[in-house]
Amino acid sequence: MTTFLRVDASARRSRSLTRSLGDRFQHEWQSQRPRDTWTLRDLASEPPAHICEEWIAAAFTKEEARTPEQRAILAPSDRLIDELRNADVCLLTAPMYNSGMPSALKAWVDNVVRIGRTFSFDLARGDYPLEPLLAGKQMVLLTSAGEFGFAPGGVRQTLDHLVPHLEAIRHYLGVGRIHVVRVEYQEFGDSRHEASLREAQEATTALVAQLIRDEEAGAPQKGSPT
Repeated sequence: MTTFLRVDASARRSRSLTRSLGDRFQHEWQSQRPRDTWTLRDLASEPPAHICEEWIAAAFTKEEARTPEQRAILAPSDRLIDELRNADVCLLTAPMYNSGMPSALKAWVDNVVRIGRTFSFDLARGDYPLEPLLAGKQMVLLTSAGEFGFAPGGVRQTLDHLVPHLEAIRHYLGVGRIHVVRVEYQEFGDSRHEASLREAQEATTALVAQLIRDEEAGAPQKGSPT
C-alpha cells in the first residue's frame, strides 16, 4: 500500500487550477488503487503559524528540557512532521505567487524542516553539519503560473523560485524526486492557456499511470534523484 500526504497550498478554495489538478490526480489514483491511504492537509483552511522567536527557542531546546509551554508551541509542528514522516508520496498543489511559493506553504516548510525531527546538526561534520533524517519519498508538484516560460529552458526560467526552492530543500523532506506538472498562461486566458491546461490534465493522468506502473513493478524510484 502507498500512503499519500496531499498538501493544498492555493489561497483559492474554488476556481483553483492546482486544486483541480490535485483532484484529478487523487481521483485517477483512487479509481485504480482504492486501498491506498490519503491524509489531506489544506493550508488555506488551516494555515500553519509562521515560526517566531519562541518557536525557535523551543525547537533548539533539547526535548527532555522543554517546558510544557514549549511543547505546546511545537505541537502543531509535530503533527505536520508526523504526517510527512508517514507518507510515501507528498502530493503538493501549489500555484506560483510572485515568482515563489504561497506564504502558507513557506510556513509549512518552516514547520516541518526542524532540527532533531527532519534533520540532524553536528559540527563534527565540518562545513556540512546538516544531515537529513527522512528518505525514500517522492513529491508530485502540481503548479500554475500566470505567465509562461518557467520550465527549464523557458524564457522565464530564472524567475521561477518555486521549483528550485523545493529542489533545494527536498532532502530535508525525505524526497528523492519531484515530478512537476505546470499550467501556464493563466493571466492571458487565451487559447494558449486552454492548451496548457489540457496538456497539464493529460500529464497528470499520465503521471498517475507511470507511478502506479513503477510501484507495482517495484521500481526503486522513490529515493532516486531528479
